[in-house]
Amino acid sequence: MIKRPRILLITRNLPPLVGGMERLNWHMADELAKQHEVQVIGPRGAAALKPQSVILTEAPLKPLPLFLLMAFFRGVWITLRWKPDVILAGSGLTAPIARLLSKLRGARSAAYLHGFDISVNHVLYRRLWRPIFKKLDKVIVNSSPTQTLAVAASVNPANISIVYPGVSLPEAPQPAERITAFKEQHGLAGKKILLSVGRLTTRKGLREFVEQALPTIVQAEPDSVLVVIGETPKNSLGAEIQSVESIQAQAAKSGVSGHIRFLGVITDKKRLATAYEAADVHVFPVRHIPDDPEGFGMVAIEAAAHGLPTVAFNSGGVVDAVAERQSGHLIVPDNYCALAQAVLQILVDDPAMWRTNTTTYAQGFAWPVFGQRISAALKSDYHDRA
Repeated sequence: MIKRPRILLITRNLPPLVGGMERLNWHMADELAKQHEVQVIGPRGAAALKPQSVILTEAPLKPLPLFLLMAFFRGVWITLRWKPDVILAGSGLTAPIARLLSKLRGARSAAYLHGFDISVNHVLYRRLWRPIFKKLDKVIVNSSPTQTLAVAASVNPANISIVYPGVSLPEAPQPAERITAFKEQHGLAGKKILLSVGRLTTRKGLREFVEQALPTIVQAEPDSVLVVIGETPKNSLGAEIQSVESIQAQAAKSGVSGHIRFLGVITDKKRLATAYEAADVHVFPVRHIPDDPEGFGMVAIEAAAHGLPTVAFNSGGVVDAVAERQSGHLIVPDNYCALAQAVLQILVDDPAMWRTNTTTYAQGFAWPVFGQRISAALKSDYHDRA
């Protein structure tokens, strides 16, 4: 019987925390476990929600130094006892732990990096964390712009692989009656629904969209409503926020208060799928902030999986998440007039055409495809060690 390679994944980003990085790490563990033996060190509460095929050891989520310390010591125990072949950091935050444990065991070290992992503007992080990236045996990045950042941080290009985040493809469309009930519940019957999904951070640019694009859209399509799913982040590192109150104040100032709904966080998969399929267009007005780039834009792929096109600024990793005229439109950053016009165009386009194009596009990002690409990126490390 061939021994399956062993991978120890260390990450703070796992459910019960909510967000794209949390979903990605959960699926990374799940997909890797199909071809490898996998153990995970994650935050307290994650064990109850872990994939069935992995073993998970918890460390306290807060404060951050305690999580890192406990993750390291529990990693030492697992490394010495279980002898993993690869120690994988789920983000840049745990890369130093992966590197130290790999030296202890003689294992290969790797990390999955997002743009913010490399660009974060924090003196201690830049001095202690970033130098570690170039010492890892393998760096996996989530987009081509993140690859550029990694090379600029002195990571050897030969050690870098791009693996785009994945998406869960729906087995079937949501029933029409469920979509109708969703619209009636939130006063959206007969409305043109613009959907925004994600954390309310400065980078996401929702307040600027409400100020500079939504009034133009409402003037041309008076039945348009912006539906916002998400909230300000509570456990995100370094992300500046845009509160619901500040966005509402801007909506009042811009005369569009009656054209915005805040639904909070939706974690139920069926409800979220219903929101995607009830909407007419997904708006993703990510701003270009040098120290806080959009690493990829998983929500655009999620929208596409449900047949919903995205209109977004051509910024950061969004360029890899949205395909022009196939899954939506990419607009020059800060051109809110063009952004509004692209939204209005989709509102009058044939929805069936967009559903066909976007769902076809999303199939290339299915989680099993993601798992195969992660395994392929790490495969040479197993061979090297053998």
